[in-house]
Amino acid sequence: MAFLLGFLIAFAIGVTGVGAGTITAPLLILALGLPPEVAVGTALLFGFLVKVPAGAVYLARGQVEPKALGLLLLGGVPGVLLGSLLLTGLKGAKDLVLLLVGLTVVTSAALGIWRSLRGRVLGREKPGLLPPAAFGIGLEVGFSSAGAGALGTLLLLYATRLSPQQVVGTDLLFGLVLALLGGGVHLLFGQVNFGLLLALATGGILGATFGALFATRLPREPLRLALLLWLLFIGGQLIYRGVVHG
Repeated sequence: MAFLLGFLIAFAIGVTGVGAGTITAPLLILALGLPPEVAVGTALLFGFLVKVPAGAVYLARGQVEPKALGLLLLGGVPGVLLGSLLLTGLKGAKDLVLLLVGLTVVTSAALGIWRSLRGRVLGREKPGLLPPAAFGIGLEVGFSSAGAGALGTLLLLYATRLSPQQVVGTDLLFGLVLALLGGGVHLLFGQVNFGLLLALATGGILGATFGALFATRLPREPLRLALLLWLLFIGGQLIYRGVVHG
């Protein structure tokens, strides 16, 4: 089950570009019944592992903007550490965590849909906005594993004049660092399921490979919208469980 889940998640990432954190943690909670803090910790490290090859490609192509990445990390690093510690402190309040994770997934999916429908958001360069906004994104990633992809991309599109390739590459490296640091905090507190992570990563390697192969043959945007709409439903299920059982 975990192998298949890892394959499908990585395949979806490869074809649609939707972030691993947004998909993985909710599925680990709903499909496998993991506690939220273990689901988030495992999802963060899984997201790091499956995105490393793509991150290396963008780095090799010079499609990562160092200054923007540095400003993002300036706010994102303390944010993700604080978010991870916050989730650890709230792990006894499972229903509240389910509600907050569900709200995060719904928000991230809704913003992804808005970005897909609206297209590129043009604006003036606002580099000073990157650190404080990245702090909020990092907080969200550490707490729920979701947000770095959709929110980071939106932030870069709004606050910089980077090319689309640079936006993707810079945000991907930003998400990689956050996933590694947040996953490390969860690992430190014993909130990672190693057996599950291994099965997910094994399936994910195959899924990412097939996703890359099919990415040019499948209609990216319709599939992306369908996946984001499905994530709205999944997030709604988490909210429902958090409210009804609360």
